[in-house]
Amino acid sequence: MTAPYATDPANPRGRLYPEEESTFRSPFQRDRDRIIHSSAFRRLKHKTQVFIEHEGDYFRTRLTHSIEVAQVARTIAATLGLNVELTEAVALAHDLGHTPFGHTGEEALDALMQPYGGFDHNAQALRIVTDLERHYAEWDGLNLTWETLEGIAKHNGPVTGDIPYALAAYNDRHDLELHTHASAEAQVAALSDDIAYNNHDLHDGLRAELFSTDDLAELPILRDCFARVDAKYPGLNYYRRRHEALRRFFGVLVEDVIAVSRRNLADLNPATVHDIRHAGRMVIQFSPELWTDLKVIRKFLFERMYRAPAVVDMRVVVTKMVNELFPFFIANPGELPKQWRKDVADAADQTALARIVADYIAGMTDRFAIQEHKRLIGGEVIPPGVIDGN
Repeated sequence: MTAPYATDPANPRGRLYPEEESTFRSPFQRDRDRIIHSSAFRRLKHKTQVFIEHEGDYFRTRLTHSIEVAQVARTIAATLGLNVELTEAVALAHDLGHTPFGHTGEEALDALMQPYGGFDHNAQALRIVTDLERHYAEWDGLNLTWETLEGIAKHNGPVTGDIPYALAAYNDRHDLELHTHASAEAQVAALSDDIAYNNHDLHDGLRAELFSTDDLAELPILRDCFARVDAKYPGLNYYRRRHEALRRFFGVLVEDVIAVSRRNLADLNPATVHDIRHAGRMVIQFSPELWTDLKVIRKFLFERMYRAPAVVDMRVVVTKMVNELFPFFIANPGELPKQWRKDVADAADQTALARIVADYIAGMTDRFAIQEHKRLIGGEVIPPGVIDGN
């Protein structure tokens, strides 16, 4: 049974282009399914989470990360009486706008796009689902519900100040009320992202031998997790021991969010989703104590993983690739694929052209960006290594 402050699938706020709804799927189920079947979602398979695409089959990619986020989000949403289908749709879509090469690729593209309005992956995700997915006969994009679009746009909180152009352009057509908080479902997706990447980056960092199990056992939260495993399973195999400890770490994060969010919701006593949006603060949160401990773990990951020497070296390599691909396509737009050339022909000025090129590069997978760089510009295939992201 859903709570009164959950988003009601029987009364969605509509789609930009009216269409007849399904007889057997809710509007948010339909959104989720359109996201899963989108080209951008499939490409997440070969976009990096932290480790470069060809580094190994066991490391996370944007696709596996998104699936893990959705799993966490479903659990929390169901426990809090929220709309699970909307939560899952936002969780699955939250990384669609990421560039190749993790945050390193995004930083490079944002720097290149500064004269043309910059680049933001959250805004780019909205641009993908409202424009760049061009498969349907009657509209560009996926024609998602207002609630799903709102969740993609502002799951991390209200969007104020300088609004990214990709978000502002759509908001002018379909007001997403950027000044308010998002639904509780979208807030759950945001916290689930934090839970998933903090957990799996520890897993992947261990596999890459960037730090050891003993290093993790000295960190807050994890210290207690290892102690509980050692008490229950003395002498446990090295690999099983760390897996059991990280399972418990994962559980601690999820349980904390549920407990704190329940208290917040009880204090606020919202009667509708409108009360959630206008609460003036996030209602889905970690406790202050856990957040303090989690910041220590995030600092550890930043220093030992995201800025490890091999990572820093690879950041230089992939930044150079993006820095060379962008001006190449600006100077040679005829090298863009055929389906992109109509947009180039319609581009009114250099800013419009730059945004087309940014859309194209942002949509590349790691593998395709490496191949295109080699084909068009030359140079060696990128060597084994790791890059930054989360």
